[in-house]
Amino acid sequence: MDCGIITSKTVLLFLSLIFWVAGGALAYVGSYVLKSYNNYDNFLEDKYTLIPAAIIIGVAVVMFIIGIVGCCATLRESKVGLGFFLIIILVILAAEVTAFVFGFIYRSKIKGDLEKTMTDVFQKYNGQSAETRAVEYLQKELKCCGVQNYTDWTRTTWYSTHNNMVPTSCCRANSTDCTGRLDQLDLLNVEGCEAKLVQLLQDVLSYAMLVILGFAIIKFFGILSVCVITCRRGRNVYQPLYA
Repeated sequence: MDCGIITSKTVLLFLSLIFWVAGGALAYVGSYVLKSYNNYDNFLEDKYTLIPAAIIIGVAVVMFIIGIVGCCATLRESKVGLGFFLIIILVILAAEVTAFVFGFIYRSKIKGDLEKTMTDVFQKYNGQSAETRAVEYLQKELKCCGVQNYTDWTRTTWYSTHNNMVPTSCCRANSTDCTGRLDQLDLLNVEGCEAKLVQLLQDVLSYAMLVILGFAIIKFFGILSVCVITCRRGRNVYQPLYA
């Protein structure tokens, strides 16, 4: 067994291990993306932004099985097994490239999607509705107030019917004396929520895209290793017995 075969088999065994680790990592990344988007789904009109996360989770499930196939095929130097492993790597690589492209496309669409919906959601704030709970969660988690800034509340029904006060979710953390009055600006978060939410969701997608890119590079080397083993193996099998 020459150095090329040893190196290629080592790479493929390592790749099989990476498949198991990658499966767990991608499952976490996909779940993280879904959770991040579900927390703010009231502000996202375009649900297709979840496509990258769905693809990532689907790929993760397959990876656990493929890791076992790759390990067995590599140890036995099975041309059929390695061929199947190669096909699976190519399919997963194509899925990851698709997820990467979708992530790139929707990363640029997030701001436009939010601009169309956030104002409507804030206008529906009444202290009891689902929109109310979404706004409360958003303002507390991101430490923000209003869409562009705190003055957006002055154009809402809530403000005019509640003694010209903003919701207490605009109050800064640990501000026990805050009541939502605009003469207490030192106790309020005055930055708008749109910019912070756009940045958060874009960061989540960027994180997922970097993970996808990293695993795609590893799979590229796996493809080269499969080709080396099958080509060398083929030459050894059909080599004449006598010169």
